[in-house]
Amino acid sequence: MPKTKVLIIDDDESIRWVLETALKQHDYQVHSLKNTLLAEEIIAKEKPQVVLCDIRMPGEDGFSFTRRITKNYPKLPILLMTAHADLEAAVNAYDVGVFEYIPKPFDLEEIVSLVARAAASSIESQVESTLNHNNDNPLIGSSVVMQEVFRAIGRLSRSEITVLILGESGTGKELVAKALHMNSVRKDREFVALNMAAIPNELIESELFGHEKGAFTGANERQIGRFEQAHGGTLFLDEIGDMPMSAQTRLLRVLAEGVFHRVGGRQSIHTDVRIVAATHRDLHQMVAQHLFREDLLYRLNVVSIKLPPLRERLKDIPLLANHFLSKLAKEMVMTAKQLKPELVSYLQQYPWAGNVRQLENLCRWFTVMSSANQLGVDDLPRDFKQNIMVEASWLKNLKSWLQQNLELENFETIQGAQQQFERTLLREVSLHFNGHKQKTAKCLNWGRNTVSRKLKDL
Repeated sequence: MPKTKVLIIDDDESIRWVLETALKQHDYQVHSLKNTLLAEEIIAKEKPQVVLCDIRMPGEDGFSFTRRITKNYPKLPILLMTAHADLEAAVNAYDVGVFEYIPKPFDLEEIVSLVARAAASSIESQVESTLNHNNDNPLIGSSVVMQEVFRAIGRLSRSEITVLILGESGTGKELVAKALHMNSVRKDREFVALNMAAIPNELIESELFGHEKGAFTGANERQIGRFEQAHGGTLFLDEIGDMPMSAQTRLLRVLAEGVFHRVGGRQSIHTDVRIVAATHRDLHQMVAQHLFREDLLYRLNVVSIKLPPLRERLKDIPLLANHFLSKLAKEMVMTAKQLKPELVSYLQQYPWAGNVRQLENLCRWFTVMSSANQLGVDDLPRDFKQNIMVEASWLKNLKSWLQQNLELENFETIQGAQQQFERTLLREVSLHFNGHKQKTAKCLNWGRNTVSRKLKDL
């Protein structure tokens, strides 16, 4: 695993030596400077994840340096140090955008801890930026839920930890697995995927571990399995919930011991792979139903990433649609079609049972079948319009429910529904804005005091 790089800038040689020694003991790669003259050149060349800089130095001070560097490297965490700590210095430090302000003398363990936190933040930001701005990467989105997915990938980028990806069919679980691989230390090795739902149960063990010649009828020659193919890289086990119990038992043993045998073979083969698994099923429920091994679940579910369905990230629909339309236009050497605002609004009412994959298929249909360059509601395929009309009828259902209860004079039920609707509205909006009352109030067009009062009553 490549070492995290730290740049130290301090005119005091003894401080530089102490920091460099402590950080190297924690396996950091350290570069030290006595002033800021060569700092930007070093940052451009070495690309450190963290900068430790003194405030008061001959020539350019730490405040001026931070202002200058953050213009070109806004995601680079800078920790400012000073032996002249006062309120003004602290305020100025945060005003110029430092990650942390450290008074001298400092505790070395605290410094190492702060550097580790800053490095993790830096790596997260780099991965998130890559995922957001890489036009070749269809894992895109500006919604809050997708930004959290990007942050999770960033946190896991320097880890070898096993990951379980959860999400409905069509949400992009394999894309997340590939992003985890491409942002890991294994990115130059193989990424191998195996979909458990696509393999007959009797062949899964052979696909995973390979087989020797003559191991079973039709095994005319030796074949290596996916574990051997992915050696040194990442093995993605898609739809792990469809794996039969017999294969689950053998997979558990391999994950625990790191050794396996080909089907029909006796040779012990050591494996070096990172496991990423995915499923659309509720594995905990399957454990309760004795359909999935509990011990395997805990082996796989070290860290989980939950992918939201498309209906929970409506803000991303125009981004995704434009991406797919542009990509398909390039493939067919034609001008990319554009979505009219009326169509975007219409698509954001659709339930998207097939999620992002369904949206991609719709864009493919538009590209091939529609003669219009500016796409409106009338350009939708007929069955798609019918589905939207049926699925977007919650107001119609509400009116029907109200009429039934009014006829039965269930007035208390109606009053309770009104209160429950308001509570649900407030709870979900507040959660979306992470409890920020002013943003919640603005979204609901309520006063801030009203929001505070109602939140207390939840």
